[in-house]
Amino acid sequence: MFSPEDLIQLLRAEIAQRREEGCHVDAITSLVRRAGKDPDRLQAVYDRLMSLKPAPRLDAAEPSDLPGIRARRPQGPRRMRSRLSKNQLRDRLRGAMLARCVGCMLGKPVEGWSREVIRSVLVKDGEFPLNDYFPESTVRRTKQFRHPFGLKYCTRGNFTCMERDDDIDYTILGVHYLRTHGPRFNTRDVASEWLRRLPYHQVYTAERAAYRNLIASLPIEQAPIYRNPYREWIGAQIRADGFGYCAAGLPQLAAEYAWRDAALSHVKNGIYGEMLFAAMIAAAPFCTDIMDVIEIGLSEIPAESRLTQAVRDVMGWARANRDWTDTCDAIHAKYGHYHQVHTINNAALVIMGLLHGKLDLGRTICMTVMGGWDTDCTGATAGSVLGAMLGAEALPGRWIRPLHNRLRSIVVGYDNLPITDVADMALEFNLRLRRGGRP
Repeated sequence: MFSPEDLIQLLRAEIAQRREEGCHVDAITSLVRRAGKDPDRLQAVYDRLMSLKPAPRLDAAEPSDLPGIRARRPQGPRRMRSRLSKNQLRDRLRGAMLARCVGCMLGKPVEGWSREVIRSVLVKDGEFPLNDYFPESTVRRTKQFRHPFGLKYCTRGNFTCMERDDDIDYTILGVHYLRTHGPRFNTRDVASEWLRRLPYHQVYTAERAAYRNLIASLPIEQAPIYRNPYREWIGAQIRADGFGYCAAGLPQLAAEYAWRDAALSHVKNGIYGEMLFAAMIAAAPFCTDIMDVIEIGLSEIPAESRLTQAVRDVMGWARANRDWTDTCDAIHAKYGHYHQVHTINNAALVIMGLLHGKLDLGRTICMTVMGGWDTDCTGATAGSVLGAMLGAEALPGRWIRPLHNRLRSIVVGYDNLPITDVADMALEFNLRLRRGGRP
């Protein structure tokens, strides 16, 4: 199944992952070198790496099963007490989906860029701090990064819809699972829908590893683990939004839906990232204070997890710093060792943008994206949370109009939809769920 080159690449990522889990991995590095390109020896080294025991305290603090997670979470409101009319909730959910698309499009042309390079090209064109979609000329200033699909479809004045992106595909899928399988959908349903509706080469990192394991007929419990060093990366976190929309007002249920989804491809903080933001988005339409939204999200994940610590750090830094760049500096100093598409560091940037953005959509998503790393993902998540708080009617037209309320998707059966249709499908499910009927 794996070439020697594939195994070496996987081993390098797995060594980093196991080190983050508190394992002692120094001896493994020399074993990889001695194995050369012998696939059998490389497989044996991988098996030995996976047999290492994590640090007991950290392992106990970061379970992957739902009962274990709930046993270690803090107190919190499991459902929102305030009420919204049907029209008010529709407006909030449309705002969330529209702002998610805006944030995603903003971050697309600089995905994977460092914050230093982003700032450099913006400064040279007089565009720093960013307050609009990236101009094509600005993005072309560096040859260090090349966008695989070209720049014209995602830069200022050049796009006419929400172009296809996995961040949006997974939002659609989350709503689809619930509409198709109902509120009792499970992880096997998620696996089945991936195989039916997602092309293999349009999923990445942890999702591709899990997909590969499903095709190889591994037990579903092995799908997130076997040869998957990306299991705490951001892939599950970007899948949270549909569950937050469908379970709006029910943050505990939104987090549970997110757990069922994330468990196919992720463990520990990879799962928590999806649960955190699903709960935040579910609570956001009913809140006026972003701190309340964040606390509700944190109430659904283990209190002593690394992700919780990162979010708490950012909350403290944002209180202490008037300038968002100081908070961004602190995030990069403490969490910059994580891979650029890891859950923890990217979640920290989203929280930074939400706190320093002061309920302004443009400020929030621009600060988040200027932080670097996985910019389309972080911009989309920040936009979704804030859009759910503000509602569609309150979103600035200069950000929304270029999308023309249309999205592209590779999810079978969902291409060329109005963006607001996804929110409306979620609203329909939510209303039936609240009435106690079968959505």
